[in-house]
Amino acid sequence: MLVQHNNPTRENMLAHMGSLQQAAYTRPIEYQEGRAHGLKAIEVKNGPLRFMSMADRALDIAQIEYRGENLTFLSKPGLNGRNQFDTNGLEAQRSIMGGLFFTCGFENICAPYVTPKGSQYPAGSYPMHGRIRTTPAEHVSSDAYWNENGDYVLEVSGEMREAELFGENMVLRRRITSVYGTATITVEDEVTNESFREEPLMWMYHCNVGWPLLDSGAEVVIPSRKVTPRDETTAADDTPWSQIGEPVANKPESVYLHDLAADEHGRSFAGVVNRKLGLGLTIEFDAADFPYFMEWKSMGAGDYVVGLEPSNSSVLGRGWHEQRGDLHTLAPQASERKTITFTVIEGNEAIDAFVARRDALVNI
Repeated sequence: MLVQHNNPTRENMLAHMGSLQQAAYTRPIEYQEGRAHGLKAIEVKNGPLRFMSMADRALDIAQIEYRGENLTFLSKPGLNGRNQFDTNGLEAQRSIMGGLFFTCGFENICAPYVTPKGSQYPAGSYPMHGRIRTTPAEHVSSDAYWNENGDYVLEVSGEMREAELFGENMVLRRRITSVYGTATITVEDEVTNESFREEPLMWMYHCNVGWPLLDSGAEVVIPSRKVTPRDETTAADDTPWSQIGEPVANKPESVYLHDLAADEHGRSFAGVVNRKLGLGLTIEFDAADFPYFMEWKSMGAGDYVVGLEPSNSSVLGRGWHEQRGDLHTLAPQASERKTITFTVIEGNEAIDAFVARRDALVNI
């Protein structure tokens, strides 16, 4: 739980501070050098929780800290704005930053894909993890305000359009909120098909945990009823999927497909906890929204990360779904909504409660 020195009521906060920005704010910023030069973002501070929403990259959340400790993974290219690698097949890896999450889709997720001849879908070439993650936001808004419940709310919103002449016209409307006095970030998304034909809608949140939260002795906590390795390389990895060790030079990545259990309300979750650090990062969502859940575990030196990936499609890719005849699509003018919540948990008591919640669902 987020510990405050006083009650986060309006009267109490105003009594202790000349400006509430002493404790909480949203602030538009722009990076000034390197690959990130010109990249626009919204900095959000909520007490000891601080994060950046990338306005030029779908409002995805990149950097996040809690009490000064980094919680997520930043890949070798680091922060970067739009560039020539963004939508060029596998070269997309030169622009994938990591961060708390990046949004994958909507025409494709995972490996690059080219629509084969004879497909029922229009011909197309789709880069790794799709195009929405590199789409700049429009109608960007950020605010900090008291709501009707007496909460001080930090809010970021905007919309992204993935579109092509004679092609798709998919609009993502996103709202990100965090309430002062909590260590939670809520992402509420709505995707609308504004074209006049049925469109594929592959939709995944690529959530990434990095050092120092991810360290030897940390644990991946997933209420998994069944675990399937993606490939032979993963099957040959003799380290348990839930166990985190030291980085190993040139160790290949492992990817696991999890069949998640859900509680009586249909909710499921996942997270990484580090008892030595006394911190954990959790994600929570409606299981019905995400029939697929993948774990990306990379213990390679320099690529040390665990990805938690709730999705409406499989990591096996668009071609796999097309062959099965179950590629998820969205009707013309229709909309779909999803919500995902990120929470920092602090202290061994909170970690124990989170692990016990997992154990209760899978009877460990």
